[in-house]
Amino acid sequence: MNDLEKMIMQEISTLNDMRLIDVLGFIRYLKEQKPVRQEWVEKWFEQALKSIHSREKELKITPADIQAQIKKSRSSR
Repeated sequence: MNDLEKMIMQEISTLNDMRLIDVLGFIRYLKEQKPVRQEWVEKWFEQALKSIHSREKELKITPADIQAQIKKSRSSR
């Protein structure tokens, strides 16, 4: 267990049962939201990429420029 998890557990240990139910509900809510948000980000990225490719001449960029930026972005993760 990392330090953040320990802090969360310490805070949770002081709550009454009704508040623990709220915490459990909130955790489940957060877990459900993650895939939706990830899917939204992926769709946004795909649309942005299509937009960039459709405007290559207007923006005066080459496919190599686009690929270089994609690689740069992926390596920074």
